[in-house]
Amino acid sequence: MPKIIQRYVMSRPLLEATGISHSFDYPLFSDIHFSIAAKQSAAIVGRSGSGKSTLLHIFSTFLKPNTGSVTLFEHELYTLKERDIEAFRRYDIGIIFQFHYLFKGMSAMENISVATMLSGESIDRKILKKLEIDHLMAHKTSELSGGEQQRVSIARVLNKKPRIIFADEPTGNLDKETAELVMDVLTAYIKEHDAALVLVTHDESMAERCDAVYKLEERKLEKRV
Repeated sequence: MPKIIQRYVMSRPLLEATGISHSFDYPLFSDIHFSIAAKQSAAIVGRSGSGKSTLLHIFSTFLKPNTGSVTLFEHELYTLKERDIEAFRRYDIGIIFQFHYLFKGMSAMENISVATMLSGESIDRKILKKLEIDHLMAHKTSELSGGEQQRVSIARVLNKKPRIIFADEPTGNLDKETAELVMDVLTAYIKEHDAALVLVTHDESMAERCDAVYKLEERKLEKRV
């Protein structure tokens, strides 16, 4: 599957979820509806255990819901063949976690190069500069602080040039100043690249940086007004 951006209709939602429900040993949520378009950001907040990360996994190709449908770039996601879902992950989706998951023993530049090699993109040094890590590219991951490692992992995702970013507590281990920097970069990226950001966070100040805030509570997802 070629990169979806080449044939996507820009005026329609990048992601649309309808009637989503899921449970493990107990019901997590039901009848979830959500959509997001290009240049938009949305935060999902809620208590620990409410199912925020599970919902993000459903949106981002990694978990089929018990009921409901997820439409990603106008494709009904969980009816696709695995090779097509893998193509989404490789080219069009960026996933940022609270922990960096960098390759040990490799330099910062080598870590980023792995992602660009797989996605067919070239390294965008403007992203490195905006994240204030351009001077760290020759350093091994073991030589970087936790905050520097997290910013390298974010640079690795953004250099893929994804059309939609799913971020699960991306600033959870960062100090306030660095967290603000990361949010500045993410929100600027989606505007510049006609992308979208879906953010799961406990940090209300980070959530308020998004265009919309949703709360997952009592098994329902409600948009704040």
